[in-house]
Amino acid sequence: MSCRQGSGAVAGNNKTSGAQDASKTDVPEDIDIDMDDPETEKAAVAIQSQFRKFQKKKHHEKS
Repeated sequence: MSCRQGSGAVAGNNKTSGAQDASKTDVPEDIDIDMDDPETEKAAVAIQSQFRKFQKKKHHEKS
């Protein structure tokens, strides 16, 4: 796992409100995913299945 920097003035974020401007957000770190891991494949299949169900339901509501 990687360490995350703190927020606030220490990390250079001087905003006082909870909302952040989209142009000033930090770029996320690169995520290293083992594409050969069977758990990754199972997760991808589950996500795709749910998305297909969502698309099918969305299509039927339009008709």
